[in-house]
Amino acid sequence: MSLVSQYRAHTQERAQQGIPPLPLTADQTRELVELLKQPAVAEKDYLLELFREHISPGVDDAAFEKAAFLDAVLKGEAPCTVISGVEAVRILGTMLGGYNVKPLIDALSHSDSAIAAEAAEMLKKTLLVYDSFDVVVGLAKTNSYAKEVLESWGRAEWFTSRPKVAEKLTLTVFKVPGETNTDDLSPAGEAFTRSDIPLHALSMLGSKMDDPIGVIAGLKEKGHPLAYVGDVVGTGSSRKSGINSVQWHLGEDIPAVPNKRTAGVVIGSIIAPIFFNTAEDSGALPIQADVSDMETGDVIDVFPYAGTIEKNGKVIASFSMSPNTLGDEVRAGGRIALIIGRTLTKKARLALGLGDDDIFQSPEQPADTGKGYTLAQKMIGKACGLKGVRPGMYVEPETLTVGSQDTTGAMTRDEVKELAALSFSSDLFMQSFCHTAAYPKPSDIKLHRSLPYFVMSRGGVALRPGDGVIHTWLNRMVLPDTLGTGGDSHTRFPIGVSFPAGSGLVAFAGVTGTMPLNVPESVLVRFSGEMQPGITLRDLVNAIPYVAIKQGLLTVEKKGKKNVFAGRVLEIEGLPQLKVEQAFELSDASAERSAAACTVRLDKEPVIEYLSSNVKLLEQMIEDGYGDADTIRRRIGKMQEWLDSPSLLEPDADAEYAAVIEVNMSDITEPILCCPNDPDDVMTLGEILLDDSRPKQIDEVFVGSCMTNIGHFRALGEVLRGRGPAAAKLWVVPPTKMDMKQLIEEGYYSVFGAAGARTEIPGCSLCMGNQARVADNAVVFSTSTRNFDNRMGAGAQVYLGSAELAAVSALLGHLPNRDEYLEIHSRQLSGDKAEDIYQYLNFHKLGKEELEMLVD
Repeated sequence: MSLVSQYRAHTQERAQQGIPPLPLTADQTRELVELLKQPAVAEKDYLLELFREHISPGVDDAAFEKAAFLDAVLKGEAPCTVISGVEAVRILGTMLGGYNVKPLIDALSHSDSAIAAEAAEMLKKTLLVYDSFDVVVGLAKTNSYAKEVLESWGRAEWFTSRPKVAEKLTLTVFKVPGETNTDDLSPAGEAFTRSDIPLHALSMLGSKMDDPIGVIAGLKEKGHPLAYVGDVVGTGSSRKSGINSVQWHLGEDIPAVPNKRTAGVVIGSIIAPIFFNTAEDSGALPIQADVSDMETGDVIDVFPYAGTIEKNGKVIASFSMSPNTLGDEVRAGGRIALIIGRTLTKKARLALGLGDDDIFQSPEQPADTGKGYTLAQKMIGKACGLKGVRPGMYVEPETLTVGSQDTTGAMTRDEVKELAALSFSSDLFMQSFCHTAAYPKPSDIKLHRSLPYFVMSRGGVALRPGDGVIHTWLNRMVLPDTLGTGGDSHTRFPIGVSFPAGSGLVAFAGVTGTMPLNVPESVLVRFSGEMQPGITLRDLVNAIPYVAIKQGLLTVEKKGKKNVFAGRVLEIEGLPQLKVEQAFELSDASAERSAAACTVRLDKEPVIEYLSSNVKLLEQMIEDGYGDADTIRRRIGKMQEWLDSPSLLEPDADAEYAAVIEVNMSDITEPILCCPNDPDDVMTLGEILLDDSRPKQIDEVFVGSCMTNIGHFRALGEVLRGRGPAAAKLWVVPPTKMDMKQLIEEGYYSVFGAAGARTEIPGCSLCMGNQARVADNAVVFSTSTRNFDNRMGAGAQVYLGSAELAAVSALLGHLPNRDEYLEIHSRQLSGDKAEDIYQYLNFHKLGKEELEMLVD
């Protein structure tokens, strides 16, 4: 079948789903080029439309073929009767950057002045030029067209030629009441379609309302753009796919960038910080304002600069366009485009001997209070070359460690291509395959085979399917007191500080080694007292929201919700001798608090032990053929530097916090759980048992996710040992292959088998719910991170709590009372047993043969 008939058939097939065809592949582009080379081009208009609009830009493989052909046309090396030299330049100018840049720069010296002049016009609006900037600077000394380009960059014409945000936006409201989480916007069960934005967008809100796509289509008939409106918007994972879906339905097409849209307005009484930032990066306009007087179908007028929203001529809400650079971000096409373009303008002005520009809105910077700095403020400051930073400051810190997981990895890959990047500048970029390893679909297998090469070819580190959870691995690669990010909201370092982000910002951080950050305020959580018998770290995790609710700082109700943690850094102290693996339980759960980041204050000794172990792990990875080996060696070297002279930052005694929450561990005498289906809805075990509205029987139990470590699985085994089949269906999924192999060596898998447990290869499994699922309407006890509606199974009611309580619940088939639980815990998990159960994998204490066995 010819390209034309094949692509038309594909287009018709996709049109039946209401979506456009996929972009052309490299092979299809080569075939298209051959058709365009013919002396007489049949169906010229159709082929040109395919060539102009249906090939992804940047450094996509198809973009290489497109740029190479146009370059050959300009040089007279390829015949083409339907694309003139000037038109070839115009098409090159739509390709954003990367493979099109050299042909455009070469065209500045073309013998045809019309071609040279057009090349200059195209380059003036091209931002992704990277090292080619110096080529233009050099050429500008003798070439008037190159000088025009440099001067245009210096005047920021790429920016000023774009329209400002309008004084008044008339919009139709599409309201989703209550809370919209990223599972609603980007369902985990459809994760394999996320890089196909139009297809994935069809699943948006499918489990939350009837026919959302039809509702949106009907609202568009009013003739106005739509605004996505909700009480609480974007909680949950750091999924750019959520914003992609919203923008696909509510945004605007991007010329010559197939199957992706920009712009759009999101209004929420609360917008989760990662979602807000991802909206900024994507060119949307996020507004936090009271939505009480907005309902689906209302026509509203939004006045961005005045900060008011009107309905029927009456002001119904007020807001501030914050950050103050938001207008520039939208005008530039997104925060990332603004940062890149602003940097290009700055470099051009420096090359031209010009002073600072007055073109862009300067970020508002807070006054220095003269007070001390928190631990997070010092870590961010260190990444900026400063002693510390103040809340509200805009900074672009060095982003030393960047993580990407597989259900967002394809999107990150595409964003890297659009950024026209052939290498990573971050010190370490790591890709995992933990979300799709257990039950891979054909698309997952394809990704498993292709993405590692893409990552390693740019200097990144690629794990392998079955290695385990991204966070457990990435934490072992982190350096103390440094800053990073990751394409999963649970990228929360137990040492250092991480600000998770959507795939676009992850790509940007990986490519540039920096990330934009408006420094949040901090909330201090200080633990005191003594941990009581039977109480676990997971209970302390849940004690944080429990105490916050008691103090009126957090509410479960979504309408008018209070959340002192939202968008702030959660800083934890009072547990300095925790092992780093334990500290991650605390930092990991900050995602459920909607915190922007988390720090845990530890003493040097556990950090020294952890890094000593990690050096050996990374050395073994190199021996086992993990790449990029040079990147791993560089990280080992920096770990060793720290170990040679270990020191940790400390908060100042007079540091200021938005709130201080005291948690007295002596007061916690029974387990604390998150109730179905809200991680903020926390109660003690006793309170749950007295509440008739709460289910008590347990149908299924999941012990796994990034919230677990090897000690939890030993505890599970000790509770189950010799007790026969568990009463509840039991799922067991260790976080890494090293944990799994060690547990097998110690005989725990035979215990799990005797209990009838279902064991899986290390990874995320039920936690995300994109592969295996619990039974419909099951009551579940889980050690995972979130319990949103339908996440683990349709209609499932999910409790979140400790592995120890999970073990007892699995054994009994119901939630135990406090005395039942404490009796089993005391008998099976306390005293001398505890020291053996709660040991962690210290690779530096293992023999060579054992280390090879665990890592191979």
